[in-house]
Amino acid sequence: MPLPAPLTQHIVRRPQRIALLQHIDEQGSITRAAKAAGMSYKAAWDAIDELNNLAARPLVERSTGGRGGGGARLSDEGRRVLRLYQRLQVLQAQILEEAEDSSDLDLLGRLMLRTSARNQLHGRVNAIHAQGRNDTIELTLAGGLRIEAQITHDSTQRLELELGTAVVALIKAGWLELATVDAPVPAGSNSLEAEIEEVQEDPQGPSELRLTLRNGQILCAFAEAEWLKTHGLGVGKTLQVRFLPSYVLLGTPV
Repeated sequence: MPLPAPLTQHIVRRPQRIALLQHIDEQGSITRAAKAAGMSYKAAWDAIDELNNLAARPLVERSTGGRGGGGARLSDEGRRVLRLYQRLQVLQAQILEEAEDSSDLDLLGRLMLRTSARNQLHGRVNAIHAQGRNDTIELTLAGGLRIEAQITHDSTQRLELELGTAVVALIKAGWLELATVDAPVPAGSNSLEAEIEEVQEDPQGPSELRLTLRNGQILCAFAEAEWLKTHGLGVGKTLQVRFLPSYVLLGTPV
């Protein structure tokens, strides 16, 4: 099965992340792998979350009792990606030999977009509903989770969206609203249940939450420490993540 194009682009543009995967495979420890790859522990997990979200199946799985703390191991899919990357390096070398000058490489670099959005979820178009100048795009994520995005009809045409098109849904962390699981969902809003995996407190602002969706994909969101305390929410607890369809940006491979 071919890799999603967004994941392929990240692999080509970010070889440090492949090095991280290689170190995880060798050492079975996220702590040691991050150090060997020249990354902080947090940066390593952010990179893994992003790659796992873009892949059809997780590349890295947590394990208990890892050597050196922070146990992690590559999944079968992760090892397959490593093998493909070795083949890709050979192709890259051939492309570099064929490039006429550096402007060719600069052009390729501009065509491979990176984004500041922390949350990037790989999915496919399940349905398109026209609503005047806008279209509501139904997306199916890994594990059968579904969300909606609202974009202009012109954007739908420009992205050449149709049923089955692979897309990346981009959602800024600040656009996510958190609520308790029993809170009513506002009409027209996306709602996903997620488990709090990590809370990073900030004495000068909201806490940063690392949330795991039912399908294993990761979201980053912010919440006031007092709100979390009031509702008894902490690591291991489940909450509701809401966001408007208009807050979902869509990207497709070039």
